[in-house]
Amino acid sequence: MTLTPIGINISTYPAEIQPMLTGAKLYDSSCSPIAKVIFIDKDAGYFLKSMPKGLLERQAAMTRYFHSKGLSSKVISYISDEQDWLLMEKINGDDGTTAKYLEQPERLVDIFAEILSVLHSSDFSDCPVQNHTELYLAKAAYNLRNDLFDKSDFPDSFGYKNAEDAWAVVEKYGHLLQRNTLLHGDYCLPNIMFDNWQFSGFIDLDGGGVGDRHVDIFWGLWTLIYNLKTDKYRSRFIDAYGRSKVDEDMLKIVGAVEVFG
Repeated sequence: MTLTPIGINISTYPAEIQPMLTGAKLYDSSCSPIAKVIFIDKDAGYFLKSMPKGLLERQAAMTRYFHSKGLSSKVISYISDEQDWLLMEKINGDDGTTAKYLEQPERLVDIFAEILSVLHSSDFSDCPVQNHTELYLAKAAYNLRNDLFDKSDFPDSFGYKNAEDAWAVVEKYGHLLQRNTLLHGDYCLPNIMFDNWQFSGFIDLDGGGVGDRHVDIFWGLWTLIYNLKTDKYRSRFIDAYGRSKVDEDMLKIVGAVEVFG
């Protein structure tokens, strides 16, 4: 995570948030053109995220839910007016892309898989987003209609060279995606926090909900390729997670959906 010192006009922020900003050192930690993230260096630390109106509602709900299970940070405030604001406590530690973790890839892969296995065994009966699969498929259909196909982030081994090939798989097999597992939704190393190798929490839960376990497995495998620059740990990850719970055909279906963002 990169932190860049910034100055802001505090009066342009919601009145409820202004006291938290006053007198604090502020840093830009944004990594998306849509979402602005400010680290507030005050007390034990806070993060303030802002996005267009309505886009942080699901993240606020899922972060509160994961926090109730001891799996994420505490939401201090969620405000939705002209735009959305989400203020959260900082989670101790560093994310999974920190050098000291990447330098021990076998240990990291094992822990990364085990954390996911534990998450997927969690009770989800009171999860506020029970329809992840419906939302997931609806987003893919919307992006198809709006020509938002982009295969640049997907290695050739996923097998989809164009929108038509991927969508044919979604149309034929998308109905097989289950609704039986509590998901992170974007299970990548930057979204897992460790404190000296101890899991300390999940961040960026805007894609969470009850859906098919293979969505998280897919992204777990993808991030290992992307962040470790090799596919050599694929089998190790699947073994540590539980090979009997992984269906390679379902991963191909998820891959087809993910082609549409």
